[in-house]
Amino acid sequence: MSYEEELEIRKRRYKWTMGMRIPCMILAGVFYQIPWVAVTLLAISVPLPWIAVLIANDRLPRKAETPNRHRQDHRAIEAGPRPVIDQGGDDPAGPRPTTDDEQPTGTTGGGTASPP
Repeated sequence: MSYEEELEIRKRRYKWTMGMRIPCMILAGVFYQIPWVAVTLLAISVPLPWIAVLIANDRLPRKAETPNRHRQDHRAIEAGPRPVIDQGGDDPAGPRPTTDDEQPTGTTGGGTASPP
């Protein structure tokens, strides 16, 4: 439903609700000799503008949509051995960084590699 159609429905609701207020006030004037009827009709007509605004501002219920429940067959992860990328040596903390005092094989001072 488009916004314009929804707005027209809401305007129609407002007009009907406000349209009931005038007959209530006229009937209260007609029944002025029976005070409880006149007061009741006036009491009904007083909150009608507020009720009309609330009803007119209430949006129509949205169309019930069913979610897509399509279930695609998922492939299971194949079980099998996985190769280990890095064993890390004997030290459980992994390889240690080298310092200037500890030079790797094939390097000269400062941890830089020597030219071939």
